[in-house]
Amino acid sequence: MTTSNAPVRKAVIPAAGLGTRFLPATKAMPKEMLPVVDKPAIQYVVEEAVSVGLHDVLMITGRNKRALEDHFDRVPALEATLEAKGDTAKLASIQAASNLGDIHYVRQGDPKGLGHAVLRAQQHVGDEPFAVLLGDDLIDARDELLSTMIDVQAKTGGSVVALIEVEPSQISAYGCADIEAIEGQDYVRINKLVEKPDVADAPSNLAVIGRYVLHNSVFSVLENTAPGRGDEIQLTDALQELAAGEGEGYGVYGVVFRGRRYDTGDKLSYLKACVQLAIDSEDMGPGLREWLPGFTAGLSD
Repeated sequence: MTTSNAPVRKAVIPAAGLGTRFLPATKAMPKEMLPVVDKPAIQYVVEEAVSVGLHDVLMITGRNKRALEDHFDRVPALEATLEAKGDTAKLASIQAASNLGDIHYVRQGDPKGLGHAVLRAQQHVGDEPFAVLLGDDLIDARDELLSTMIDVQAKTGGSVVALIEVEPSQISAYGCADIEAIEGQDYVRINKLVEKPDVADAPSNLAVIGRYVLHNSVFSVLENTAPGRGDEIQLTDALQELAAGEGEGYGVYGVVFRGRRYDTGDKLSYLKACVQLAIDSEDMGPGLREWLPGFTAGLSD
C-alpha cells in the first residue's frame, strides 16, 4: 500500500484508442499525433506532466501506435541536417520533444476500456500514487490544475478527479459528480459518480474531465471490476467503489478547474482547440486575429 507521504512521481497516459471519430485521417496515423497548431496533441499532454515534475511517463498504447514512440525519439540525421543549415529554431523544436522526460511504453493488448488501460500500468507504477492524463483534454500551460490535484492527493491520501462546470443541459455528455463541500477547503468530496446522466437526474453540473491523481489501491479494485458500460472495464466504476469505501487509499475528492481547457475529442471541438491555441500563439496569433473578423463577416453575407 502507498505510504501516507509518498510523492506522485509518475504519469500514465492511455493512448490505445482507435480514433474512429477522426477517420479517415486516423486510418494510418494515431489520433494522438494529429497536430494542434504546430505540435501533436500528445506532446501537450506530456509537457503538462513534465511541467509539474512527473518526468517518468508511461504510455499505454496499441497497434499502429509506433508513431508515438518515433515522435519522442531522436532523429540524428534530421538533427544533423538542421544543424548544417543553421536552422536552430526547428532543431530546438524537435529536440524538445525527445528531451521531455523518461518515456516508457506498454501495449494494452485487448481493448477492454479505460479502467483496463490504467490497470496495465500497475507493474510500472508500483506502490505509489500516480497521475492519469487523457489526451482529449488539453490544459493551458498558463493555468494550474495537475499540481493542485497532486497537493490534494497528498493532503487526503485518497484519489482526486478534475471537474469543470458545464451548462446543465450539457451534463449528459459527461460523467457527473455528486459532491459535498469540505469546510475550509478549496476541494470537494465525491459522494458518487454518475456516467452520462439524463439532465433531469444529474446530481450537479460538475463534469469529470481527463485528469486524475490516483492512490495505487485503484489497481486492486480494477482487478475485480466487472465490465460495465460498453462491456468495458470502466475507471469510473472503480472510483465509485473507492468513493464509497473507508480505510487507507479510499475516498475520492474533486478539484473544480476554472481555467482554459481545450477539448480535442471530436472533429468540431478539435478544430475549435486549434483556433483557440493559434490565436494565443505569438507567431500566428496577430495574423489570425487580423484575418478572422473579415472571414466571419463574409460568412454572414
